[in-house]
Amino acid sequence: MEFGGRYRIVAPRQLVWSALNDAAVLKEAIPGCDSINWVSEDTLELRIKVNLGVVHPTFTGELVLSDVTPAERYTLTGRGRGGLLGKAEAAADIALSDLGNDTLLVFLAHGGASGQIMKLGKGLIGNSAQRVIDGFFERFGTAMGAGVVPLPAPDSAADGNVPEI
Repeated sequence: MEFGGRYRIVAPRQLVWSALNDAAVLKEAIPGCDSINWVSEDTLELRIKVNLGVVHPTFTGELVLSDVTPAERYTLTGRGRGGLLGKAEAAADIALSDLGNDTLLVFLAHGGASGQIMKLGKGLIGNSAQRVIDGFFERFGTAMGAGVVPLPAPDSAADGNVPEI
C-alpha cells in the first residue's frame, strides 16, 4: 500500500523540523499514542492504539530515522506488533522545503501488514492508514501552534516547489 501527501505548514522550516523531532509534539499528534520516547539518537519507541474499523489493536514498536539531512529530509521506518493480530510495517520519505516564509512538507509512505490484520482487507487498512496520517498532520499543526493546509498533488512537472522524494 502506498499513500502520501503535501502540506503547507505556516512556520519556518527549522521550527517544523524541531517539532517533527520533539517526542511531546509527536505524542499529541499521533492519534491513539499512549507513549513515545527517544531510546537512541535515531530511534523512538512508541505504543499506540489504532482504529482499524472493526478492531482497535494496540501496537508497540519503534520508529527509526535514516538518511537524515537536518531540516531537509529523512526516511522514517516504523515497525509495530499488534499481539495476535500480527505485525505492521511502514516507511515514509519526508522532505521539507521553504515555501516563502512557510514550509512545504511532502511525504510518500508505503507499508504492509501480516497475520490477522491482512485478513481484514487491504482497503480497510489503507483507509485507516490515510485517516491516521490526515489526523496526524491536523494534530501536528495544533501541537506546534502552526496552521497546516493540505495541498493537492501537483498537476504536472511545472510545479517547481515540490522536492523530489
